[in-house]
Amino acid sequence: MILQQLVNGLTLGSLYALIALGYTMVYGVLLMINFAHSEILMAGAFASCLLLGSPWLQSNSPGVAIVLAMLGGLLISALLALLMERLAYRPLRRAGRLAPLISAIGVSIFLQNAVFLFISDQSLAYPQIFPIRHFETVGVEINSLQLLILGVAVGLMITLHLFVNRTRLGTAIRATAQDASTASLMGIPVNGIIALTFLIGGALGGVAGALNGMYYGTIKYNMGFVPGLKAFTAAVLGGIGNIAGAMWGGFILGILESLAAGLLPNGSDWKDVIAFSILIIVLLFRPEGLFGRHVPDKV
Repeated sequence: MILQQLVNGLTLGSLYALIALGYTMVYGVLLMINFAHSEILMAGAFASCLLLGSPWLQSNSPGVAIVLAMLGGLLISALLALLMERLAYRPLRRAGRLAPLISAIGVSIFLQNAVFLFISDQSLAYPQIFPIRHFETVGVEINSLQLLILGVAVGLMITLHLFVNRTRLGTAIRATAQDASTASLMGIPVNGIIALTFLIGGALGGVAGALNGMYYGTIKYNMGFVPGLKAFTAAVLGGIGNIAGAMWGGFILGILESLAAGLLPNGSDWKDVIAFSILIIVLLFRPEGLFGRHVPDKV
């Protein structure tokens, strides 16, 4: 039972980790919580769902259709995040921290209601064209969809880690996160780097939305709210602003949630309580997160 819940937790945690990376990258560069990131997830799910329902993609093999649908969700979410940064956040960059936060909440409400009014106010079935095969080993059952989600998520996280730590653009992102003014004086195009950060976070959120739709089988205009809050919890748990911390925080939260759901009496009713209790405990006793470190304020 425990091993089975660990497998389920790794699958769920990989989704949380992908979403959490969007939060942590934006916070690392701008010190701002992008609460509209939940709607990036939703946009990716709807874009990939509509693409999978199109006759053009249905004429392809399931593997090709899924890859193209995820790429479509990635592209739409990345462009939406870029537009969001340009219109809603960049004009408020020199304002106090409260103004971008209110703007993010406003963008979130706007996007939810846009999908509610113009696409659907009901849950939509996500096309299940991926052939699901079940495997069992040492008493643990795992299916091909879980393997796909784990493989895509871990692959993207490793790619992001290598990009941020091994490339010139990644160095520019880290320099901008450390001190944007000094980075600008050194010739780094700060506005472009911030836009790139939103673009990458949006792309990861779009893929997470597509995988979320495939995993649960349905999507809805407000589907990003709870996963977004849990991914934010994962980012805080790992150390918000810390990319590796967001990854580990997502996996830890997913495993704890699955263990609670599978082992506690009426665990499915308690899993959300446990997830948000973790957020409160971390904020009270280790606000820098498990993998973060306390940094004194700059003077």
